[in-house]
Amino acid sequence: METPEARELSLVGKVEMRIALANDASLSKTLNTYLAPLLLKLTSDFVTVRNKVISVCQHINTRIKPPSIKLPVATLLRQYKDNHNALVRHFDLLYIQQGVDRLAVSERLDLLPNLLHGLRSNAEESATHAASLFNLLLKLLHSMTLPARGSKDDVDLREKLGLSNKADDATFVATWLGKLLLFGIGHAGATRCPGLTTEDCNFLQLYGKKETWTPNAIGGLNLLETKVVSAKFLASGAFVESERFLPALFASADPNSRLSDIGDDILKRATSAVSFEDTVLVQQLYEIYLGTRGAEGSLPARVPLQTKILIILCKSKLASSFVPQSSQIVQEGLAASKSAPQDTSVSPPKQGLEASRLRGQIFAFTNWLARISSPADLNAFAPDLVTQLRNYIENQGWPRFNTETSIPSAGELTSRALGYESIGLLAGACADKLLLEPELDLLQWLFMSLSEDPSSKDVSISIEQALSSVLGAFGADLRPDLESSLTSLLLHHMGLHPPDPSDIEGSNPKIVRSTRFVAVRFANRCLPYRSTTARWIDILAIDGGANERSEVLEEGRKGLDPYWYRMLNPTNDDNITSDRSLQALKYDPPSFPELVEKIFGSGSVWDVTNVSSRLDLGNAYISALTFCRSILLHQALTATKSPPTIDADWERNIDALIANDEDARNGLKEYFRNYLIVSTENQAAPRALKTYLQASYTSMNSSGNGDANRGGDFLLELCSLLPDAAYIGLSANLSSLQGPVFSTKKTLREKASHVFGLLASLEECPDNQTQKMLKVFDQKIRSWHQAIGSEILQVHGSILTTAYFLSRSISRHNLPSDFDERRSAFITTILDILNDSRDKTLLDAVFVATSELALFGALTPETIPNPHNVRDLAKKITEKAKEGDEKAITALGHLALQCSEESDDDAMLYYIIKQLYDLYNVRQPEVQFAVGAALCCAAVGWQSKSLISTLDIQGASPKSPARASTISSILDKVLSDCKTSKPALRQASVIWLLCLVQYCGHMQEIQGRLRECQVAFKGFLADRDSLNQESASRGLALVYDKGNKSLKDELIRDLVSSFTGSAGLAGKGTVSEDTELFDPGALPTGEGSVTTYKDIMSLAAEVQDPSLVYRFMSLASNNAIWSERAAFGKFGLSNILSEASTDGYLAQNPKIYPALFRYRFDPNTNVRNSMNDIWAALVKEPGKTIDLHFDSIMNDLLKNILGKEWRVRQASCAAIADLVQGRPLERYEKYLTKIWELTFKVCDDIKESVRGAAMSLARVLTGVLTRGLEAGESSASSAEKMLKQVLPFLLSPSGLESGAPEVQDFARKTLLKIIKSSNGKTLRPFIPDLVGRLLALLSSIEPEMINYVHLNAEQYGLTAQELDDARLKNIRGSSMLEAIERCLDFLDETSMPELQQSFENAIKTVVGLPSKVGCSRVLVTLSTRQNFLFKPYADHFLALALKQVFDRNDTISSSYAAASGYLARLCSNEAILKLVDSCRRLYFDSHDDRHRVISGDVIHAMSKYATDRFNSLAGDILPFVFVAKHDTSDRAKTLFEDTWSENVGGSRAVLLYLKEIVDLASQHLDSARWSVKHTSAFAVADVVNSSGNAISDANARMVWPALEKALSGKTWEGKEIIVEALISLAKNSTFWSTDQKVGEHFEKIVLRESKRNNPVFRQHALECLGDFVELREAVDMFSQVLGVTKPIIEEILSDSDEMDVDSKSGGPSSKSVTELTLANSSTALLKSVNPWKRSGKELVSSLMETLELVGRVRTGAASRLTLNAIYDAQKKLFERLNGVQHDALAGPLETILVEYVKQLFSSSEQVEQTRLKASEAAVSAAPLVSKGKAIKRVFAEELATARAQERSGSVQQSLDRARKILDG
Repeated sequence: METPEARELSLVGKVEMRIALANDASLSKTLNTYLAPLLLKLTSDFVTVRNKVISVCQHINTRIKPPSIKLPVATLLRQYKDNHNALVRHFDLLYIQQGVDRLAVSERLDLLPNLLHGLRSNAEESATHAASLFNLLLKLLHSMTLPARGSKDDVDLREKLGLSNKADDATFVATWLGKLLLFGIGHAGATRCPGLTTEDCNFLQLYGKKETWTPNAIGGLNLLETKVVSAKFLASGAFVESERFLPALFASADPNSRLSDIGDDILKRATSAVSFEDTVLVQQLYEIYLGTRGAEGSLPARVPLQTKILIILCKSKLASSFVPQSSQIVQEGLAASKSAPQDTSVSPPKQGLEASRLRGQIFAFTNWLARISSPADLNAFAPDLVTQLRNYIENQGWPRFNTETSIPSAGELTSRALGYESIGLLAGACADKLLLEPELDLLQWLFMSLSEDPSSKDVSISIEQALSSVLGAFGADLRPDLESSLTSLLLHHMGLHPPDPSDIEGSNPKIVRSTRFVAVRFANRCLPYRSTTARWIDILAIDGGANERSEVLEEGRKGLDPYWYRMLNPTNDDNITSDRSLQALKYDPPSFPELVEKIFGSGSVWDVTNVSSRLDLGNAYISALTFCRSILLHQALTATKSPPTIDADWERNIDALIANDEDARNGLKEYFRNYLIVSTENQAAPRALKTYLQASYTSMNSSGNGDANRGGDFLLELCSLLPDAAYIGLSANLSSLQGPVFSTKKTLREKASHVFGLLASLEECPDNQTQKMLKVFDQKIRSWHQAIGSEILQVHGSILTTAYFLSRSISRHNLPSDFDERRSAFITTILDILNDSRDKTLLDAVFVATSELALFGALTPETIPNPHNVRDLAKKITEKAKEGDEKAITALGHLALQCSEESDDDAMLYYIIKQLYDLYNVRQPEVQFAVGAALCCAAVGWQSKSLISTLDIQGASPKSPARASTISSILDKVLSDCKTSKPALRQASVIWLLCLVQYCGHMQEIQGRLRECQVAFKGFLADRDSLNQESASRGLALVYDKGNKSLKDELIRDLVSSFTGSAGLAGKGTVSEDTELFDPGALPTGEGSVTTYKDIMSLAAEVQDPSLVYRFMSLASNNAIWSERAAFGKFGLSNILSEASTDGYLAQNPKIYPALFRYRFDPNTNVRNSMNDIWAALVKEPGKTIDLHFDSIMNDLLKNILGKEWRVRQASCAAIADLVQGRPLERYEKYLTKIWELTFKVCDDIKESVRGAAMSLARVLTGVLTRGLEAGESSASSAEKMLKQVLPFLLSPSGLESGAPEVQDFARKTLLKIIKSSNGKTLRPFIPDLVGRLLALLSSIEPEMINYVHLNAEQYGLTAQELDDARLKNIRGSSMLEAIERCLDFLDETSMPELQQSFENAIKTVVGLPSKVGCSRVLVTLSTRQNFLFKPYADHFLALALKQVFDRNDTISSSYAAASGYLARLCSNEAILKLVDSCRRLYFDSHDDRHRVISGDVIHAMSKYATDRFNSLAGDILPFVFVAKHDTSDRAKTLFEDTWSENVGGSRAVLLYLKEIVDLASQHLDSARWSVKHTSAFAVADVVNSSGNAISDANARMVWPALEKALSGKTWEGKEIIVEALISLAKNSTFWSTDQKVGEHFEKIVLRESKRNNPVFRQHALECLGDFVELREAVDMFSQVLGVTKPIIEEILSDSDEMDVDSKSGGPSSKSVTELTLANSSTALLKSVNPWKRSGKELVSSLMETLELVGRVRTGAASRLTLNAIYDAQKKLFERLNGVQHDALAGPLETILVEYVKQLFSSSEQVEQTRLKASEAAVSAAPLVSKGKAIKRVFAEELATARAQERSGSVQQSLDRARKILDG
């Protein structure tokens, strides 16, 4: 019985026998059956069996070497996958690798599913085997034809390959394909690649097989082609997006465009499917970028790939958490070239454009890290990064760039700028570690950089941006040490200024730009408001004046204003609201004592405490005074519980309180009394107040200060609130006021006079100073008669000063001893001036003096000296008052104050009041307000509120006569006049009544009659005069405000009931819709007169409630009258309505909301303000109210947007714009289409303002849409919904196709914004239609003027082509084309078919150069940026493009030709050949010469833009190009010549295409078109000339028939080139000399062409004849040549006197043609003397005839050119004769040669060159002459004579050589 071992050996032996007995034909079948089982025996337990199998395999290896023997590859592969024995697998792989190349393509591809199955596990088991399998996969990919992308086969490919259920295998294959894309064959000894480890490289090189990537080796692969097919395989449906993302990224960064195009295409689609927050992915990206450490680790990726990776990392928030890796990236990117770290972990510095891009992306990555990283991560890496960034910048040179070594490039400057920005971002994000340190080192560094870095403007902007980034870090409360350091730094930089050429010593040359603006910004945002230093910095900013930048001044002003300080520094504290006073924290105001000490105290810039020094007040002194005053009063008012509101009108609010609020003034007086009490705790405050008063006083005394009167204002304002002791110290320097009192500035004189009166009237004031100055003033006053010019101004000041002194003295009860005398004299003087002077300045002074004296009791009826009296005084003042002089009116009122009440109607008081009544005729509203104030003074005296601010002395009000009935009588009179019909009196009455209620409303007489006042005011609401309406409205508000609660309620009821008509007071005037409230034309609107009341009535009518006419009337006016009179500010009926009981009314009448909302946007300012007041008063929660009534409001607006009145349409547009902003799309989605439609309709409105409002609405809608599109995924759904509604509308007849230019223009701009903001997913469905529409628009948006200029280009000094070039340049840079290209970037497989139809239609239908060129650009874009998508359509569009090249416009034609070139990249070979054939037929068959240019344009474009495809078909194209490059048209010739030179190297390359060129040229030599015929002839000639000096007989015989055909026919321009080519062929080939018939034919052609009559051609033909005779030595051609040349010579000689004429075509002149013809004829004749074929008499005869003709030429018409040619030909003749003459010369031959010799030496009178030619001929003749005796003697004599006469050295040398030959 056999053992198992024997049995197995027997089986193996039988298999071996079968294999051995099989012949080659049956071996494949045998191996198919037994090879796999045989290899399985390698798993046997017996060594002998295994050895036997190996032995058999060795035999098999020998037998299977012939490639015809197939192996069972599929079976072996299955066995490899199923069996895990290493030995079996080894042999399986061995035979698989040998057999795979022997399989058919289909059989190879059948291996793929099995090969891919389990590949990952195979790699885990054996890396070596996996490498072989992967290599096998790569080989199979070369045989694989991938289905079209997006097709069903492509979608099913993953499942077909078995990868759908084997994601691990798919990932494994994709990963290694990606590594293959990174792989590169480096230099010898390299074991790693960028991005790959040593193991990866070994795997891809089959672990040491060098021939793996050697294409010529057996089994070797081409690396580039393998990468390309791998990338295409990755792009197929075999992989999902996540698997191919990284390989696509690698491919996109490859320098080879074939790979990068595929990579970019995959990446576009794969990016959206990958999460950049995947930890594994981010880790992989970092590892690829940086490489892995160690000898076996991977190298860092190449620079382009690093740049791509950084772009992706900048989209990942997770990337910021990889702190070590991100820090390393920045460190390596900033490595300086001068000091590269020694650590090998850091990549060496990189240079060049790619490195510059990388560095820019590194900075972008740094910025991303700073913005997105967590605080913990920032604290970990920010300090080191900032240090590295600082080092990077400082290594470049800091603060100035180091230009000693090199000039900074644009890239270096950009990096420097980005470095600064990154430092700012990082420092701002990690402030605790980087910024907030005691020395503020980094902040100082940035400030110094800004001031001293001169690199570029962009760098300075980046530094400013960096400083802005760190600004927020100082926002919180700073530690004292930090605040101190910061203030010192800011103060230092406030003092730095760039160099001033006029002040070299005072400026710092290192400073290149000011840092003042940044310093002020830091002061306003980083230091608290209470900081006096910060406010001082603001003042320094303002002090820059006119030379300072406007933004610095503005920032300084904002820093001083608490409202703007809050706006600049918002707080999260909800308790700090805008209507509260300054609170704690950083909003606390600065301490007044500290502030004054800082600005005006001892040692300050403006030290007013040192009276001996003269101050330069500068530009900000008044601003500083104003700020200190505001702070003082704000603190005082706040302390007295009357805090002013902090808003934009903060200072005005303070002014209003002080001027009008009596309680506030009283509180301030009490506050300042306590304020001035000096105590241990309160020493600084009194001192500061006195210092401030001194500063104000100093300001007023400064002559150079333009606003000196402001200081006087502040001083007077405070003095009126302060006790006398506070400002008594100012009186010590009273004499200094004389200058201001005599100033030329009126306001300054008034203020100084007032101040003098206050100070001089003090009891403590030095009497001697006062008297001295009063004496001066008295002298000036007494000289008023003689005063002129500036003296009058001094009199004016003196009058005012005296009046203020007298009035305040009597008020203070501090009367000097001569008071009465002085007063009497003064009053007499001013009365004299009043009576006698007409000077307005003096009269003004008299009125003011009268007012002040009467107001304080110094002027009474009793004190007027005789002969004057009070009535005369009143009359004179009234005369001026009637002219509208307000000062005169005020004087009357104050004078009436001192008149007592008397029952007599003729009493003085009533007389003055009557005079005031009579002023109603003055038609100036301002005057009537002055009259009203004067009436109040007359009525109640000092109890009038109009006098609140005039009492500037502490104590009780001055005494005045009592009043009992005056106010009542005045009120009766005014109320009565309110009912009059006189317009002027009605207007005056309502204003007077308003003044009475305002100034006397506290009096019981007014309080008791408020209802009557209300009725009177109500009667003016329907008045035609707007001022009357506004006065009434304010009056009603005042009536309401003056009453108590019960009265207010009663007034409300009365007002409402009278408005509604339910009960009534006897109010006059009603309101109706037709009431005309303005004079016609006062407010022209195009549709009549419009006023506030008509609009309010319209509102009431819309909601069917007439009572609203009165309920919601708010007539706040913007008239300057009210703004100038703070007493009337901010009052109106809206105040009443807001407090009135209207609850429940609006709930019952919701119709009011839509109309009221619309009227808030009325174009009339008054209407708009009124409605906003009503809205604010009634709608307490606007947001909720609008949301609740949104639909009704929107429907109302959409209804009225097309209303009849333009104002309604305009208001509706503005209202809709406001309504949709900030609201979610869902809220108004259903209205969106209608909104757009109506908006575009109104855009074509007849009224311009309505069109403008509609365009504004359209811009709002566009903004909402584009912001939604830009917001990304968060708003993607809303934006997509909106886009689906908006885009169809924009493309509809209501949008782009609208007849209104404005609508078209806006629709176009909107489309561009949408396209720019959209993503591909949202926009893709609309792309086909968009592209077609936008292309058509390109022409329509071009200005119509262009077409006119194009038609009349010559008139403007232009050519049509120049204009087209400019248009083309404009198109290429247009935003429209950019938008089209962006659309094309979003294309995919689904949208391409639709685009094909739309685009094809556009190509066929668009008109105009811009649109047609745009279509060609789209073809180019699709061919370059969407080549994979577009490739299936390329052939079709190439045919379309070829049709468009025939456009009449050359620019359009060239554009489509270029597009054809790009299309050729993607087209099939058949399409390209068809294109070439079309161009060939176009060139040869068309009768339009322009078509030849078009043909050349297309061929050149294909050569330029599709070089690879052109070269692959060069054999079919270049012959045609060669022929066509000889075109007679310069344009066509240039195009074909460029094409030929760009694709062919060297002239001999023509031999490669010789047959094709000759065949093509011959074919068209018979063309009926001369241009084609000549071109073909020139091409044949060029073939000969380009074939070199040795043309083979075969080539020559090939060219000869074509050349012969080209020479047939008559003469034509350029034919001489063909004749010359014939001579060149004869010279460089031998076939014609061996073939007698051909030789004779050559001879016949040359002789024939020489006989042509064309003079220009004949000269060249004769030259060719001479050359041919010289070549044809075997034949005697003398007779033929003589027959040709003799007639020509004789003809020329007979016409030798003919005038020389220039050629009309620019060719040679007739003289030069004649000379050359004679020269060539003589040369040909001399060359035709053939001594080899002629001997004896024949030779002598020919020499004689030649001598005779040449002699005639020499003597008849010999030129230098002709003689030179004759001597050259004779030289050769002598050489030929010498060659055949071996015997001695004698007889006739010698005789004739003697004559030749004599001719040689007859040139003594010629130029040197001709003599040299003759001497050289003599040298050639010498050997021949020496053979005869007679001739030798003659030659010697002539030679001696010529030598003796010769003066040229070179000719002498030549003659000497002839002599030597003769003698030797």
